[in-house]
Amino acid sequence: MHKKLFIPGPVDVRTDVLQKMALPMIGHRSKDASMLQHNISDKLRKLFYTNNDILLSTTSGSGLMEGAVRSCTMKRAVVFSVGAFGKRWFEMAQSNNIPSDIFEVEWGQATRAQQVDEVLASGKYDLITITHNETSTGIMNPLEEIAEAVKKYPEVVFCVDAVSSAGGSKIEVDKLGIDICITSTQKALGLPPGLAICTFSEKARHRAEQVPFRGYYLDLLQLYKYILEKDYQYPSTPSLSHMFALDYQLDNILQEGLDSRFNRHIELAEYVRTWTRKNFTIFADKRYMSNTLTTITNTRDIDVGALNKELGARGFQISNGYGKMKEKTFRIAHMAECQLDDIKELIDNIDDILNL
Repeated sequence: MHKKLFIPGPVDVRTDVLQKMALPMIGHRSKDASMLQHNISDKLRKLFYTNNDILLSTTSGSGLMEGAVRSCTMKRAVVFSVGAFGKRWFEMAQSNNIPSDIFEVEWGQATRAQQVDEVLASGKYDLITITHNETSTGIMNPLEEIAEAVKKYPEVVFCVDAVSSAGGSKIEVDKLGIDICITSTQKALGLPPGLAICTFSEKARHRAEQVPFRGYYLDLLQLYKYILEKDYQYPSTPSLSHMFALDYQLDNILQEGLDSRFNRHIELAEYVRTWTRKNFTIFADKRYMSNTLTTITNTRDIDVGALNKELGARGFQISNGYGKMKEKTFRIAHMAECQLDDIKELIDNIDDILNL
């Protein structure tokens, strides 16, 4: 039996979108492939509110995160972490022998613009990474405020992990001065996992040109140069099936309307928050709550595994806590094509199981 997924990803994918992945193959060096990527890029520019170039990678979002920090750090990278996935960016830098420092906050708290300003004022760093939306804690960082602080340091390449927010929350890349904004297909975009996406600014390109050892497969400059020289084709064979589905799903997203889509995610989040306040406690700082996922403090000391087993028998799945919060929290995702009726149905079943 298929379970409706209310987990941080993968998400449920519409049947018509899945069917696009079954289209016959085309040559990845063909004009049709070039046109496909042209169309995808044009639509993604609208989604990201940018004029920057768009790069695709047949990886998860982590692939482009590693590619960004390796391709665009000359001097030293600074990683601001609000949970497990922010810390992952630091581990990537360390594993690639890139000089880096990490600044962490207590889980459930956000990165603040003042902290970013103070750290960048040292002049030690030429690349910064920010997690926009942290699925381990349910924190959505105040990106607009942070961006204002980063703008004071034009030599710093600004990288944002929007893996679990792009497509579900408004991110105005050019207005915010983001150089590399990264997402992947299996979360708020509403596609199967397997493809990563990023914006790539002129500043990021100029920086990468100065970095001698950028790797190979995840070299963002090589990706950029290849699509420029080969009319939107890629140095390695891309996942054409994902591209067919992405092109189609972006039409669905734009047809819904970006503001309507973002507002729908807020409506879903508010419904889950209201229920959580009544029955449990929201883990994240109330000023910085995610619009795509809610992390709930297990104040009733329920058996989350048993709850999920019973939900599974009824055709639903939520997520337990992540990492060190595994037993202390649980998570309900509300992103992609999830509708209010879906969330209501889930919550009604949780209430029934827990006798709330």
